[in-house]
Amino acid sequence: MRLLCLSDIHGHADALAAVLAAAGERTYDAVLVAGDLCFPGPTPRQTWERLRAARAVCVRGLSDLALGTVGDEQLRGPADDGERARLARLRQARQELGPEILRELAALSPGHRRRLPGGQELLLVHGSPADPLEPMTHEMDDTELLELVGSDPAALVLCGGSHVPFDRTLRRPGARAGAGAPGASVVVRVVNLGSVGEAPGTLPDGGRFAHATLLEATAAGGLGVDQFVVPLGAAA
Repeated sequence: MRLLCLSDIHGHADALAAVLAAAGERTYDAVLVAGDLCFPGPTPRQTWERLRAARAVCVRGLSDLALGTVGDEQLRGPADDGERARLARLRQARQELGPEILRELAALSPGHRRRLPGGQELLLVHGSPADPLEPMTHEMDDTELLELVGSDPAALVLCGGSHVPFDRTLRRPGARAGAGAPGASVVVRVVNLGSVGEAPGTLPDGGRFAHATLLEATAAGGLGVDQFVVPLGAAA
């Protein structure tokens, strides 16, 4: 099984199209997206339509929650011009998406689980198992990451939120096997998927890029993670 795993598209349909095209050359069986789908980029509706056409499994990020569930009356007044512009863009994106898509965004689950061919459990979440809206970042040490993983049983956690990809294998103490006998350590792999629409930095030629991850799971329990970038050009 090969899964194309993405996050943080943020309404950049052209970047999403470039990633889907590049990954299609390698082939994949399904698309998983770890939230922040349609805001604040220039093409929220086209982004959603591309995800729906790809039959992507999407979970809810913070911006999806804002689009789908927070009404204008719940938003405090903007404190400065930057906040004023962002709120204006939020209202505009809602209009572009329309009520049907907003309902679909509001109905997105905060997490998605699936059993991989080798028997491992995968969890797709925007932030972390402990808090779907709190991101796990590359700057955190293993102890901090394990706190955000908590007691979740998944062997593989796919997440986003921070826009910076990483792949970290963590070990935590297992459950006690008997009276006073500690169990074996449990391995948890955390893969942050970076960002399709708002990847930080530029390529050496000054062009923009998107992050993508191909996950390959085998019936024998093998798990391959290939994180790569897709050039988008200076205007993307």
